[in-house]
Amino acid sequence: MRIPLSWLGEHVALPKDVTPEQVHADLVRVGFEEESIRRFESTGPIVVGEVLSREPEPQSNGKTINWCQVRVAPEGQQAADGGEDVRGIVCGAHNFEAGDKVVVTLPGAVLPGDFHITPRKTYGHVSDGMIASARELALGDDHDGIIVLSRLGFSAEHGTDPEVGADALDLLGMRDTAVEINVTPDRGYAFSVRGVAREYSHATGAQFTDPATAIEIGAGAGFPVVLDDQAPVRGNEGCTGFIGRVVRGVDPSRPTPAWMVSRLLLAGIRSLSLEVDISNYVMLEFGQPLHAYDLNKLTGGITVRRALPGETLVTLDGQDRALHAEDLLITDESGPIGLAGVMGGESTKTDETTTDVLIEAASFDPVSIARTLRRHKLPSEASKRYERGVDPLVASAAAQRMVDLLVELGGGTVDELGTNIVAPFESVPVTLELSRVNGLLGTDITDDEAHSAIEMIGCGVEDGTAAGVLVVTPPSWRSDLTRPADLVEEVARIVGYDRIPSVLPVAPAGRGRTREQRLRRRAADTAAAFGLDEVQIYPFLSKAQLGAFGVPVNEAVRLANPLDGEAPYLRPTLLPGLVTAAQRNVSRGLTDLALVEFGTVFVGAPGAEFGTAEVPPLAARPSDEKLAELNSSLPVQPLRAAGLLLGHAIAKQPGESGREFDWADAIDAARAIAGAVSAELFIEQDSTVPGFHPGRTALLTIEVPTADGTGVARKIVGVAGELLPELVVDSHLPGRVAAFDLALGTLIEHAPQAPTPTQLSSYPAATQDLTLLVDVSVPAEAVRAAVVAGAGDLLEHARIVDDYRGQGVPEGQRALTFALRFRAPDRTLKAEEASEAKLAGVAAAETAFGAKLRD
Repeated sequence: MRIPLSWLGEHVALPKDVTPEQVHADLVRVGFEEESIRRFESTGPIVVGEVLSREPEPQSNGKTINWCQVRVAPEGQQAADGGEDVRGIVCGAHNFEAGDKVVVTLPGAVLPGDFHITPRKTYGHVSDGMIASARELALGDDHDGIIVLSRLGFSAEHGTDPEVGADALDLLGMRDTAVEINVTPDRGYAFSVRGVAREYSHATGAQFTDPATAIEIGAGAGFPVVLDDQAPVRGNEGCTGFIGRVVRGVDPSRPTPAWMVSRLLLAGIRSLSLEVDISNYVMLEFGQPLHAYDLNKLTGGITVRRALPGETLVTLDGQDRALHAEDLLITDESGPIGLAGVMGGESTKTDETTTDVLIEAASFDPVSIARTLRRHKLPSEASKRYERGVDPLVASAAAQRMVDLLVELGGGTVDELGTNIVAPFESVPVTLELSRVNGLLGTDITDDEAHSAIEMIGCGVEDGTAAGVLVVTPPSWRSDLTRPADLVEEVARIVGYDRIPSVLPVAPAGRGRTREQRLRRRAADTAAAFGLDEVQIYPFLSKAQLGAFGVPVNEAVRLANPLDGEAPYLRPTLLPGLVTAAQRNVSRGLTDLALVEFGTVFVGAPGAEFGTAEVPPLAARPSDEKLAELNSSLPVQPLRAAGLLLGHAIAKQPGESGREFDWADAIDAARAIAGAVSAELFIEQDSTVPGFHPGRTALLTIEVPTADGTGVARKIVGVAGELLPELVVDSHLPGRVAAFDLALGTLIEHAPQAPTPTQLSSYPAATQDLTLLVDVSVPAEAVRAAVVAGAGDLLEHARIVDDYRGQGVPEGQRALTFALRFRAPDRTLKAEEASEAKLAGVAAAETAFGAKLRD
């Protein structure tokens, strides 16, 4: 929220010498975060000038320029830059005449974009300054002509004729400064000058004047408005109040005054037209969004209802939007004319022909508005306020404020036509035990201080039936105050966070990370050491992302109220999110990626319903039975680890041709992570994993005890390989993409309870090579595993070093060569012992796969 200081000072007493930095500091004391300070970028001598003459001069390029004589200071006096009172200036615009008063930037001025004004020769003249347009001063987008002050209301006719040589920055409100603060979602009332002025008063004790109470509120009648919500969201009606006022005879040619334009710009809103600017101005001032309709474009009265099947609406941004049955609409007899609380419709907007205006100030349900804006991806200043909650009692004052401004600035007259449906409001009292204040905060705040702080924020306070108990009635603009803890937070905020002592907690002895947490951390550290970059990705997926990895929609967990209507499913796998992260990085030029994510996934089932358990009240801790019921109503959420590799594993460099990631790198990464939790992975080729290349994919398994405890069985814990080329192309990723997905929770579950230390022998090793002939269909890893199992404990390490198929090897077979390392823990191993162990390994491979020792 950006607040111009001149505007803030109209509602709260600011010190004369106050600085934006001091205002920031004061607002930080009551819980806001400072963001930035906003100023107009134009500086230097920028003055009011009077055009004495304008001589058109056609040029050889077809353009006609004007050679102007402009008075920039009272006759006979020095100008603001120290030069003559009359200057010759070249101007390419044609929307002015001699006698007009304009804005002149003299040499020494600096305009937005670090554009310095200096005397310069152009079109055969020395132009000693520049006559400025609104765009050049960053006051608007108009660059078709220069600023003529009489068209902004500065004229003798209006009693505001500026003196030649006067400071144009002061005249246009460009000396003002705005402070920008971050407003948390629970404090919607602070999205207004009114709300921030009240908070500044709390911080400093300065006198606050509520603009809503300073207005003499009128009311209209006779305009038909019907609130007809047949499908309330969560039982809350979409619209509970609708104030309508009519102003006729507005002059559409009237400009928005410069002071309003500058305030809107500092607040982050550009000027569009008088009616729209006034509605935005009042919204910023009161926090109540308003909308102006061209009364003559309406057909009959207004009905606020939900969308019907097949209805569409062209919104003010020109988009033709298909409407959802949950969308709350403003309609007339012609159909939808606006998305309630989000954006108006094109058919009834005000324009340069509008003379009669219907003003809307309504009260809408925050949840309904929030869902609509997210569904249509249509955030607006209005919806930002409605979704956080708007004061239901300020609508009438805001509508009257807009009426008064349209009459004052637009020359309109108030009409008796209108409607006056006031939103019902009944504040729910909150009981606060004063002892809870210090109990929660750890402070020594007195009861009187707490009582005073709660009254200061606008609450009604009465003594309860017991001593030390207050019954607090929150004001209409504080819908967030619903619990005793909310009031305690307000006491801390008003009394001062510096009253809360800073105490470093001491962890109880014998506590630390759980076994699962330690293994999870170890796996993450190992992934980082392996060269993988850990990412964290939103867990929401679209239907297309599910389909890419073969997950049926009916097996995914769908959110009832998704943040993004296009991605309503909770992830059953981490891989789609990693693909999205890779897309984002590749689009920014990062093409060599090794990403890993550790996180939970959500396992659904066809027809399963989740979140059906009734949520217990917050006043007391739920029973163990209730907690069990709540947990059982949630989907299973196992922990997984997944990675994605693309680009170069080894970059091209002098003497090195470079190598791209492939399926082997994915398997190695998975093995490294599994090894971090003391799990050994076994590889089994598979061609049926959705989303993976059928010829370059392996299932990852571990050995687990059988149910009867008499043996071991293989359990699938993941997959590794390369993604389908079609999926890679559709995802706009370059080259081959390798990936792996591991059930890390399962690995941790079956990991040894305590790590088994490897005994280090001080005796020398004996090394031998082994070459076996096996059928080409037998996996090399399976042969290696058989040799290791048969060779016994003396075999310390075995790895494959060659896979030969060619001359000297029978057709259909291959020669696998292994490097073996033998070592005894208690003696120097004899060569005969090593050979005996090797032959035992050969025998085991022969029994399992028919392997033969090659001569």
